[in-house]
Amino acid sequence: MRLTPQLSLSFNGNCEAAFRHYERCLDGSLYILHWKDSPAAAEVPPEWGDKVYHATLKIGDGAISGNDLPDDRYQRPQGFEVILQTDDPVFAERAFDGLSEGGVVGMPLQETFWAARFGVVRDRFGMRWSVNCEAPVAATR
Repeated sequence: MRLTPQLSLSFNGNCEAAFRHYERCLDGSLYILHWKDSPAAAEVPPEWGDKVYHATLKIGDGAISGNDLPDDRYQRPQGFEVILQTDDPVFAERAFDGLSEGGVVGMPLQETFWAARFGVVRDRFGMRWSVNCEAPVAATR
């Protein structure tokens, strides 16, 4: 058995902008379904039709999902962060720089005792990210 938890991020109208930004920053592949094209179109006001009913961003072997929720259902994200694991320092730096654009850096991307690179940022859409680039494992004798 393989357990693969999937993260779903909720937004209040800017999911498409966020996911297009993540697609660029993380070299992902994006699928978007708008409310007006969904089976639940009648559940939202007509002006909400172009908002995101469901988005999936595939990044390497993983994926994150997202959607826009109307004011009466939306809750600001809190109590979690997206942890981006990589073993490529160049990708870690590029991803962190992209996620940091317009955001607030909590810890600059840097070498730590456990990682070749590690940093924390709250992006311009309010999502908190940790970028962790594994340190090379020392060879054992």
